[in-house]
Amino acid sequence: MRLRNVFSELGQGLRRNVSMHVAVVLTLFVSMTLLGLGVLMKQQTDIATRYLGDQLQVTVYLCRDGDSNPACAGEVTDEQKQRIEQAITDNPETADVRFESKEEAFAKVKELYGDDQFDGPNPALTADDMPQSFWITLEDPEKYEGVTSAVQTLDGVSQIRDLRETLKPLYEWLGALKYGSWAIAAFLLLAALLLVANTIRLAAFARRREIAIMRLVGASTLYIALPFLLEALVTAVIGVAMAAGALGAFMYFGVHQRIATSISFMPWIGVDDYTRALVVIAILGPLLTLVPTLLLTRKYLKV
Repeated sequence: MRLRNVFSELGQGLRRNVSMHVAVVLTLFVSMTLLGLGVLMKQQTDIATRYLGDQLQVTVYLCRDGDSNPACAGEVTDEQKQRIEQAITDNPETADVRFESKEEAFAKVKELYGDDQFDGPNPALTADDMPQSFWITLEDPEKYEGVTSAVQTLDGVSQIRDLRETLKPLYEWLGALKYGSWAIAAFLLLAALLLVANTIRLAAFARRREIAIMRLVGASTLYIALPFLLEALVTAVIGVAMAAGALGAFMYFGVHQRIATSISFMPWIGVDDYTRALVVIAILGPLLTLVPTLLLTRKYLKV
């Protein structure tokens, strides 16, 4: 009988303050969606850092005839190559080193741009125009200064290329999306808390006579507050469910159907990452409504 009364109060409370509950649900929906996007962006940043860190190599280009570097007096000699390779292999930051000849470099250019671009009597490039190079794989992708400083002043070195500077804008954009989503989510969560507080205050004022009667007959504070807590739980579940649907649509239509197919060289967030984001919003959503409801009912239900 008591349980039936609680659910009856729940239904009346939802109908009585429907507009306020809709506002709470929508605010929670948007804030939880942005929070989930922030979690997904963080996981994508971690994936990109791990993958690109494993893939990034420091490339040491050797001098060639007609090199633009004024320090190059001409084609690198065999003695200079041996000295450069020895400096690379002796460095503790080096995990592996691979030598690339002119022919191998030219083959990569032809594969990238097509063989027909270099046919004919006067091709734009030949193998002799390509530099020889050493491709260095690092023990720790974050530690590369030692090996670059060890070889950059050696005779026969034209230039050293590190792709971190090229990929820096990607990391910056991912970080901006992550922190931007979290910042907006924080503001909206504050708005949701204020809406929850107003909903409880209005609901308590509308039921002040019923609450007074329940107090007189000896009803406990928990029993009186239970309908309010259930209202908060219902709005949280609806808001989180809508956010989960929005994040699922983003994962399927945004990531898998568009981004992952157009940028296929790098792994992207998947089902496991979506599940982690879902767990975060599934825990925070109810907490952000139940905890303030539990605290505020102690104030507003004292009749």
